[in-house]
Amino acid sequence: MKSSVSQIYSTSIINESPAGQCGTWVKEPEGGLFTSPNYPNKYPPERECIYIIEAPPRQCIDLFFDEKYSIEPSWECKFDHIEVRDGPFGFSPIIGRYCGQQNPPYIRSSGRYLWIKFVADGELEAMGFSASYNFTADPDFKDIGVPKPLPFCEFEMGGPEGIIESQQITKDGKALQTEAVDCKWYIRAPPRSKIYLRILDYEMQNSNECKRNFVAVYDGSSSVEDLRNKFCSTVANDIMLVSALGVVRMWADEGSRKSRFRILFTTFQEPPCEADTFFCHSNMCINNTLVCNGVQNCVFPWDENHCKEKRKANILDNLNNTNGTIIGVTCCIVLILLVVSVIVQIKQPRKKYILRREDFDPTMFQEVFQEPPHYELCTLRSAAATSADLAELAEDFENYHKLRCASSRCVHEHHCGSSQLSSSKGSRTNLSAREATAAILTDLPPQPMRQLPPQANRRNILVMRHTYSQDAADACDLDDDLEEVPTTSHRLSRHEKAVQRFCLIGSLNKHESEYNTTRV
Repeated sequence: MKSSVSQIYSTSIINESPAGQCGTWVKEPEGGLFTSPNYPNKYPPERECIYIIEAPPRQCIDLFFDEKYSIEPSWECKFDHIEVRDGPFGFSPIIGRYCGQQNPPYIRSSGRYLWIKFVADGELEAMGFSASYNFTADPDFKDIGVPKPLPFCEFEMGGPEGIIESQQITKDGKALQTEAVDCKWYIRAPPRSKIYLRILDYEMQNSNECKRNFVAVYDGSSSVEDLRNKFCSTVANDIMLVSALGVVRMWADEGSRKSRFRILFTTFQEPPCEADTFFCHSNMCINNTLVCNGVQNCVFPWDENHCKEKRKANILDNLNNTNGTIIGVTCCIVLILLVVSVIVQIKQPRKKYILRREDFDPTMFQEVFQEPPHYELCTLRSAAATSADLAELAEDFENYHKLRCASSRCVHEHHCGSSQLSSSKGSRTNLSAREATAAILTDLPPQPMRQLPPQANRRNILVMRHTYSQDAADACDLDDDLEEVPTTSHRLSRHEKAVQRFCLIGSLNKHESEYNTTRV
């Protein structure tokens, strides 16, 4: 099985590495040179080397392969080969894969990075290669001219958690808003700890233009070989670092200073968790002080679940005497106002009733608050009444008889026969009727009062009463005993007639048949 070894060096200082597993690499400020292992002798089998070259800002890389070149040939270079990609990662766009006896052509990067990998299998080794490179001005920035020196911009971060944001550049006076920046944030965690980076805010002013603005994350150092990810598009994802040192880098030219980012870092340890740590259920043990602090420090919000009760208790515990006094006084004032309002609502209707009590007319509410009105029928006087009164009563009886004959059809011939009881000429028949009536009424006992059944679909608004009186001169004086309430004239007349009829009917209806029988 092949072994995988990677040696990569930064390009900021002059350095020469001794011949080793991945050959020699000489770096200079303006370029460098690197070779395959044991060059110009045969390279060893089972070898894999990766070289990442990074140029300064606004520059690109020119790569040249020496003519003394020999790598095992194969179809599509599936065995020993050299692979070159345009970018800092193994998934960057591929430029070409080379093998055989013919050296690769001249290569120029489109940006600041080149990724080169050399692979040798276990058979048929060859001489290998030697390559040189230099940095040149990027054609995309030729109109800008000679770039100005970049200001020094570095930050040191530590602790169980913290915030890294682009606004720190301006707040701390590292650079002006009109200057290009290449800033680095160094995050240092305790020994045997790791770092979790959670993206809170991210936006690039010139999206998908990595030459003008980007945010890069390094794991272990700020060298290009430790580059974990690079964001220059519209999306950035969270990153879990495996070392105790993390580096966040932001590059933005003069026209991209509105690019921004905000990252939360959390240091953690792997399980088993210690006594003063909290287990996040994602192989993370964070500090207990980060639990229920209103910020999600775990990959999933385990540290912020079930924290509502705790926060309420903290608020109550933090109340001092002054706050308690203010709250108590406010509650008392509200309670007093509530009691006063209830008392006012209760007393106000009672006052209105007392003011209008004198003007209250019971007759206007008789239908609602009293029993339904009833009539007291007229009662006759005792047998000691005078003959004149009896004569008037006989006349009333005749009038009633006439009224009954006129309003209804005759059922029996003797009620309305040819005798014409309505005649008032003093005939013998009339005289006999008067005498008989007087004789009957003389022995007639007082009649008890009888209530009339309520009339359907008619409102009774008069209370009519006729009571026997020893001192009264009339047998049934209706005019003195009527109690009226305001009503219309036609209703009043109708009720007066009804009263007259009821007074006669109540006393004489029973004895009419007896009188007729006596007369026959």
